[in-house]
Amino acid sequence: MVKQTIQIFARVKPTVRKQQQGIYSIDEDEKLTPSLEIILPRDLADGFVNNKRESYRFKFQRIFDQDAKQETIFENIAKPVAESVLAGYNGTIFAYGQTGSGKTFTITGGAERYSDRGIIPRTLSYIFEQVQKDSSKMYTTHISYLEIYNECGYDLLDPRHEASSLEDLPKVTVLEDPDQNIHLKNLSLHQATTEEEALNLLFLGDTNRMIAETPMNQASTRSHCIFTVHLSSKEPGSATVRHAKLHLVDLAGSERVAKTGVGGQLLTEAKYINLSLHYLEQVIIALSEKHRAHVPYRNSMMTSVLRDSLGGNCMTTMVATLSLEKRNIDESISTCRFAQRVALIKNEAVLNEEIDPKLMIIRLQKEIQELRDELAIVTGEQRTEALTEAELLQLEKLITSFLEDQDPESKLEVGTDMRKIHHCFHYLKKLLSDEKTHRQSTAPSANKDQNCQEPLKEEEYKKLRDILQQRDNEINILVNMLKKEKKKAQDALHLSSMDRGELRHGQSSPFPPGNPDGPKTLPLSAPTQALDSSTSPYRSSLLHRKTGMREEMSLGRQEAFEIFKRDHADSVTIEDNKQILKQRFSEAKALGESINEARSKIGRLKEEITQRHVQQVALGISENTPVPSMPDQLEEKLRSQLEEEKRRYKTMFARLKALKVEIEHLQLLMDKAKVKLQKEFEAWWAKEATSLQQVNSPAVTPSNHVTPFPQMSEAQHERSQLLSNKSDVYARRILPSPGPLLHSLERSSPGAPTEDSIPERPVSSVPLTGDSQTDSDILAFIKARQNILQRTGFQ
Repeated sequence: MVKQTIQIFARVKPTVRKQQQGIYSIDEDEKLTPSLEIILPRDLADGFVNNKRESYRFKFQRIFDQDAKQETIFENIAKPVAESVLAGYNGTIFAYGQTGSGKTFTITGGAERYSDRGIIPRTLSYIFEQVQKDSSKMYTTHISYLEIYNECGYDLLDPRHEASSLEDLPKVTVLEDPDQNIHLKNLSLHQATTEEEALNLLFLGDTNRMIAETPMNQASTRSHCIFTVHLSSKEPGSATVRHAKLHLVDLAGSERVAKTGVGGQLLTEAKYINLSLHYLEQVIIALSEKHRAHVPYRNSMMTSVLRDSLGGNCMTTMVATLSLEKRNIDESISTCRFAQRVALIKNEAVLNEEIDPKLMIIRLQKEIQELRDELAIVTGEQRTEALTEAELLQLEKLITSFLEDQDPESKLEVGTDMRKIHHCFHYLKKLLSDEKTHRQSTAPSANKDQNCQEPLKEEEYKKLRDILQQRDNEINILVNMLKKEKKKAQDALHLSSMDRGELRHGQSSPFPPGNPDGPKTLPLSAPTQALDSSTSPYRSSLLHRKTGMREEMSLGRQEAFEIFKRDHADSVTIEDNKQILKQRFSEAKALGESINEARSKIGRLKEEITQRHVQQVALGISENTPVPSMPDQLEEKLRSQLEEEKRRYKTMFARLKALKVEIEHLQLLMDKAKVKLQKEFEAWWAKEATSLQQVNSPAVTPSNHVTPFPQMSEAQHERSQLLSNKSDVYARRILPSPGPLLHSLERSSPGAPTEDSIPERPVSSVPLTGDSQTDSDILAFIKARQNILQRTGFQ
């Protein structure tokens, strides 16, 4: 049993430049406990007689200033708790503070950079790293993620979150057994065997959290979240199992409604948040008083779930997040006072060990059976009751393993029970008769197999014929598409030359700008619009490949998504993460090559050392001289090179492992950003569609019907053409567009083969485009078709 008070730490959030910073100082004397002093300068507007306190001093285990890194936070706060969980003790880490003070950033971390990982992902990495190193025990890890929103519990890992509203989801309820142990109904436990699986569960839960924008914080979490890691460990062959759980709690931030001025749903959420934090403070006050008989745990769901963490069997740590701007000084002082009360609570952590009930039941059943057998031998009584199904199944397994054992001296141990001995003989007799029956039935089955080969060949022939027809269709589609692309490029080149010629002609033309007989620009704009409309399916198909969106999304919607993604605030972050991920992949590749080189060099050095030993032994035998016990200079040099290569190999392997973890986390961050981007686009798209249904704007017209005004100058016509192109883009973004390019090409392909014929086409008969890259693609399709022809027998 470990008795200790709750450890408290303070972290100061970096201030915004525009906000006025409060005055504070940190005293970190090695001999004394670190303390934080908050100074309130005297306000002259309150008059000459002012008895307000000007200085507040609070003591913490450690205080982290504004420049503290996430790695430092983990090493000093979370790592000792994680080590105690691995040893078999319960642990809890919770962050407390006002809204916008950095609780979620401390617990979960930021999504911008890999170094911004919070306590939860770093703790998961540390736990799984230690589990892999410790081979003396067998570990089992389970994850649960609970959200308490408006005093109702919800399972964040429930797969129905995407398809159902919050009201339709089953609520998590708190149950209590006679021993006052808490059980949560409708909260799922998910097993995680690797760090990647655990991080995926964390990512899924964070996606389903309730987040809203408030005057104090742009992304304020409106619920309390408890991420729990259940860890079980057991030594092989031992009947003792250790259970431990680690609660990582991100409390919702308290806020003063009179100060923020929120209303509606935000006001309801703020009332529930402040109420639950008030009940938490009542529990803390009751626990800090020595002779208090009743502790109001049942007042709220959060205090009921965290009963063990507050004054129970747990090693608890609190992180007080402070925003020491001048406008938030009062809330920061209140947070520090709460932390001082929490530090008075004493917990008694007990090693959670229990005997594995399954092993105990098996051991007792075996012991009972052995005693019964001994009793039957001593008394000489024959047992008449029939064997149970479990005993019969166990005997059949013993016989099967006995027959499969290649050792001629193996024995079949069934005990002294005559019922089991008789059953073994009957079972062996049955196996022997089944073997004879099987041998007799193999002869007619061989004849049946020969008769069944003919329809199988025909089915294979039909299947290959369908594959061949599909390859022909693909070749025709590719050829038609390449022809169209070449024609589009030639048309664009021709149009640009016509534009330059018309421009020169317009400059040297004697007609005035308003003359109706002068040059017109309408024939130039019409082919340009036709070219734009003809190339839009190809562009949208490229958009489909780039964004990876669903095929049922229309082309206009895909273009709207591309523009939305380009103008989104997170696009720069996504591109930066892509570049970093690319660099990490190249570093990992280079490290892999270096590791392979080092491994081959180590093997080569070992072979040289072995050959050197063999030479010395052979020389000693030929010359009748004893083999020297000390290695010579050459062998010493080889050994030093070998040790150096081993150190280099270990260093590079550790770096490669760290790169792998960083790459997985970067991929997780990119997936999270993409999901967020797609959700925001869906919301924006639904809003735009609703507004368009309500208001029929006459400014949006199809691009085909845009006609220039008569007697229009060239500059005015270019301006009207630009406006028509913009309206065309807007119309394509909103209106549904035709199907994908593949279906249109299949309908327009005149050379597609029929089902009843398999056309034969030599390589020289396929029309090529003149481009080496595209010609090589076509030839690859044709070679695949010819291989299928050769397999089916067609030439």
